[in-house]
Amino acid sequence: MAEPRNVRIKRMKMRSMRRGIKEMDLILAAYADRNLDSMDATGLDVYDALLHENDQDLYQWVTGQVLPPTQFSDLVSEIAQTFQK
Repeated sequence: MAEPRNVRIKRMKMRSMRRGIKEMDLILAAYADRNLDSMDATGLDVYDALLHENDQDLYQWVTGQVLPPTQFSDLVSEIAQTFQK
């Protein structure tokens, strides 16, 4: 049985807040709070996949030190904009 949308969003918000690197906790928690509720299923799928990536890689992608993989480039760009606000 598929995970209900509200449960999935709640789980992803928790995973966004408990990353391991404090900077990523703050960046992803802010992004998740602002955006997950309005995302479509495809957007949630991409974000969920991003949450499985290594924190050091995510931090380098979001801060622009390293280009993210193509499947995450749009999402990382959105997250970086949230982070810079």
